[in-house]
Amino acid sequence: MSKPTLVILAAGVGSRYGGLKQLDTFSAQGDTILDFSIYDAIQAGFGKVVFVIRKEIETDFKLFFDQRLRGKIAVEYVFQEVDYIPEPYKGQGREKPWGTGHALLMAKEVVQENFAVINADDFYGRAAFKGLADALTKTDCTKNDFYMMGYVLKNTLSPHGFVSRGESQVNAAGYLTGITERTHIERIDGLLSYKDQGGNFVPIAEDTIVSMNCFGFRPQFFDFLASLFDTFLAANYKDPKAEFFIPLVVNHLIMNSLASLRVLSSDARWFGVTYREDKAYVESAIQQLKDDGTYPANLWE
Repeated sequence: MSKPTLVILAAGVGSRYGGLKQLDTFSAQGDTILDFSIYDAIQAGFGKVVFVIRKEIETDFKLFFDQRLRGKIAVEYVFQEVDYIPEPYKGQGREKPWGTGHALLMAKEVVQENFAVINADDFYGRAAFKGLADALTKTDCTKNDFYMMGYVLKNTLSPHGFVSRGESQVNAAGYLTGITERTHIERIDGLLSYKDQGGNFVPIAEDTIVSMNCFGFRPQFFDFLASLFDTFLAANYKDPKAEFFIPLVVNHLIMNSLASLRVLSSDARWFGVTYREDKAYVESAIQQLKDDGTYPANLWE
């Protein structure tokens, strides 16, 4: 079976961070968070990386990654733009991106292998890539059995503001039975809560398993994405804030018995850069990983 592909969602505008966090560096050697994800993916056995970016940052991305990845892994670039949607739904003056599901759909034409998908600004840990690579390499690519790397909610928070996570329900056999995108989770007066659609805060347990957009899929997942995105657009194309999230698609497949999704567990402590204030902690965490030998001082030498 061919090596799996890693699809990286890197088209975000970084509004809460205040800049292009995908290419921000966090070490004296000039490492981005993405450098570690790609390094771990190569070690785990992935054979190609696909960057989903915006056209306006294409030059910056290629200048940064093409040279350091040349000869180490195959690289493709695809683009997510607001107007990359079917013609009948264009012309609404939308400015906000259509969400992670739309971003992933942009990779459909260049991914024919089993694949994993991650966010560009999240540090997932080496075990995540090893677990997904093993699962995607050993399993029949024609079956609708997919994977999610699950994290414990309390290990995925920023001390500087709210985060978005996919609240996940997992049965005793380790399969996902439902997932709900929570776009606002934060700790208030010591207690974790999420904001519901009515703007009310609802308590959520600290040990809740959550999705960090770290999934393993087969190529036919793109067909589900395309079909459900058309349905989503028909209902929401006039709403400037509506977003098409990967967990919406996953939940639909599970609820309608169209696919199964096994949850691979990780007790790793996530870190990432949602806010500018997160940067100092990420720099410290990366330095510690280099100091303890988890990563070499210079990743690409």
